This record gives sequence, C-alpha cells and structure tokens, in this order.
Amino acid sequence: MRRIVALFVLPLIAGLALAGCGSSAPPSASAAVTAKGSFGASPSVTIPKQKPASTLAVKTLIEGNGATIKKSDLVLVNYTIYVWSGTTNKLLGSTYSSSPQVLPATVLPGIQSAVTGKKLGSRVLAVIPPKQGYGSSGNSQLGVTGTDTLVFVMDLLQKYPSGTVSASGAQVSSGGGSLPTVTVARGSAPKVTIPKGVTAPTTLVTKTLIKGSGPVVAKGQDVVVQYTGVNWRTGQVFDSSWQRSQPFSFKIGATPSQVIPGWDKGLAGQTVGSRVLLVIPPSDAYGSAGQSQAGIKGTDTLVFVVDIISAVSPGSAG
Repeated sequence: MRRIVALFVLPLIAGLALAGCGSSAPPSASAAVTAKGSFGASPSVTIPKQKPASTLAVKTLIEGNGATIKKSDLVLVNYTIYVWSGTTNKLLGSTYSSSPQVLPATVLPGIQSAVTGKKLGSRVLAVIPPKQGYGSSGNSQLGVTGTDTLVFVMDLLQKYPSGTVSASGAQVSSGGGSLPTVTVARGSAPKVTIPKGVTAPTTLVTKTLIKGSGPVVAKGQDVVVQYTGVNWRTGQVFDSSWQRSQPFSFKIGATPSQVIPGWDKGLAGQTVGSRVLLVIPPSDAYGSAGQSQAGIKGTDTLVFVVDIISAVSPGSAG
C-alpha cells in the first residue's frame, strides 16, 4: 500500500527491539563483521558463523567530511539491519531500495554511541548487544527474540538540530477565504481551520504559506518533511509527524509511489524551507476506497500542511 505518511507504515527502526545472546563469544566474533560497498549503495554484509560478543562493536567503514553529529541530533540515514541469532543471521530490513529514514540519535543507546561524533558522509557499522538496545524483551511483531543481536550498517546523510524542526522561510500567506486557514507559531504544529459552509475543491490545490530559500525539490530526491493532515469533512487531525516528534521522509516521484499522488504532484517544484498547504481531492488521495483506518471515506478531501525540511539526491550527504 502506498504510504500517506508514517501513520500507516511505521518506520522499521521505531519498532525494533535489540537483544543479545545469553552466552557470548570472544569480542573477535563481533569485530569480524564486515560490510563492503560504496556510500549510498546497499552494502554486502558478512557475519561470522559464531555467537556475537556481549560488547558494542562500532567501525567507521567510510569516513565522511560533513558536519559532526551531536548526541541529541535527528539524523537522516540509509541503513541495512541483520538479526544475529546464535551462529546464524538473516536480513531484517533495508532502506536502500526505498528511501532513508530520520532517526533520533537517541533512538537506542547503541545507535547513539555509534553515530555521535561521526561526520555526515560516513558509513558506520554497529553490532549492538542487548544492554545497548532494548534489553531481553525482544519484539515478536518483527520476529526478533530476546536472544538476538542486531547488526546495523548506516550511511549518514543529513542531520537536524534537537528541538522542533520546521519551515525556515518567509511567511507569505495564511490561507483563508475558500481555503483552510493555517495559524501557527513558527516551530510548532500548525492549526488548520476548515472554512464553514464552503464545498471542498474538486481538484488539487497547492498554496505556499512560507517561502523557503533552499533548492527546488526534484523528482527522485529523498524529501524530509513535517506535516499535519486534516480531514475537510470532519475538521479533525488524522495524522501528524509533529505528534511523534519525528519528521517523515519519502522519495518524491518514486515508482511505485511512496505517498499519495497529491503529495508527489503538490510538493515537486517547491523549495526547501517552505510550508505548503495541500488540499487533495479523493482522486489524488485514496480514491473511492478511502482509508478506514484513519477514518477517511472515499469521498473525503484531505488537507495537509507540509514543511519541507530538506531534499537529498540519492547517494549524497551534506
């Protein structure tokens, strides 16, 4: 199913539970994990047929020359994850064939230790035992048991300062009239008010509320955004990255699309730093099927306020 945003497909990292083996091998087992390949390309990972060690192992495979990641930063990363169970391992997931994700450096103690102090443009390998992960609880939803260690290979693409990440340009409009009115203190989630007694537009409407001074968003880039989604019919918020304190990333114009058509059409050509109002009819949203999980009917028009934080071309870092 195409993603509207993270409401319907949770980022893999958000649900991961890291654990380790009950008995550990010498540290050389974890240290022997290797990953080959160039930055931005899916790595070839080799894990020895031994039990992992009980200590965190971190290697910088490619040294970047970008900005240094701080302990509290949000970081845009491409990653591959393997589950290491005893003497066997399997691939759990990878973003290289889809789009990178934004992670808090604090998402797991092992991730924080692995990326803090590293420079953007680096590729980092981390073998994370339970005491640097989620302990021995495991995660049955993902098939990770309480005796599993995880192996991460991460390409560090962009970083965003701690605190609220939002549009950075100049205010040019608040909407209104026949369109929703958007009120917000910069750095906070926008409040969207649907005009009373006004019929929703039947075609896609795109209106710039804050004009960013950054580069133009182009098809094929990995775009990082903050957003609020409101149902025109109910006037209620049905999804928001602000509520999760974690921006959302997707590849714009991907085949197959990673978001609803209204996002691909309405955000392409906008500039980084902008806040954009999108009024999206059913034909550019979920069509006649709607999305019952979010209370969206097949006749519902959706309203999004989207802050464009960054746009990164595949394989690049800043």
